[in-house]
Amino acid sequence: MASATRLAILSGMAKSPCPVSQSQFVSKAEPLKISINGQDMLADVKAFSTGSFGWYLNGKTTVLVDGKPVSVQIGMNLTVVGSKEAARG
Repeated sequence: MASATRLAILSGMAKSPCPVSQSQFVSKAEPLKISINGQDMLADVKAFSTGSFGWYLNGKTTVLVDGKPVSVQIGMNLTVVGSKEAARG
């Protein structure tokens, strides 16, 4: 038994097959509204270089720490489970 399969069985979390192809996802998915510390941002639909697909968000915002504004950089990937193995067409 392959180690990844064994790990999935042991953890009780088998990988779900992706119900859409990459081309379906890229043409039909819409940007997602993400709220970070009360600031709304849009995560764009993206096909990643790894072969997976999902949404990507890149930006900056400010959060308060002990009453002082702190600038933070945001980098977020939301990857569709099973998308790396999904059909391309």
